Amino acid sequence: MRTSFDFSPYRRSTIGFDRLFDLLETGPRVDAGDGFPPFDIVKEGEDSYLITLAVAGFRPDEIEVVAQQNQLTVRGRHPDEQDDGRQYLHRSIATRAFERRFQLADFIEVGSASFDNGLLSIALKRVLPEAMKPRKIEISGGSPANDRLAAPKSEAREAA
Repeated sequence: MRTSFDFSPYRRSTIGFDRLFDLLETGPRVDAGDGFPPFDIVKEGEDSYLITLAVAGFRPDEIEVVAQQNQLTVRGRHPDEQDDGRQYLHRSIATRAFERRFQLADFIEVGSASFDNGLLSIALKRVLPEAMKPRKIEISGGSPANDRLAAPKSEAREAA
């Protein structure tokens, strides 16, 4: 049974989509970790998104959020813990370090990050450069075909 899709025909007829096809081909194999920390991704509007990670047991100063090119990386590390003298009978609140990566599409910018009640929220927004936005082309008055034909005749009259 075949489990992957062959993108070769599409690669031959498209330009600039190499990164997308690479992500589609390798996507299922990437981030096959233990799923920690759990997260939600919410589309809040046409061009805005919110990623929320459940990072119970971490303080804001123990979490690092880095946006680099088309990737968002969230890392959590506890400082080297020393024995606090407590005797735990059961300990299941995660204290292990983690790293979670998110692939971002072109023109997605990381806005702000906030931490509240053990949830880290990261706001994302698609920001198209002015050159990429649709623009209306104004049409000047008159008939361009007549203007082009009339110009040489008037120049010919002036020369005579």
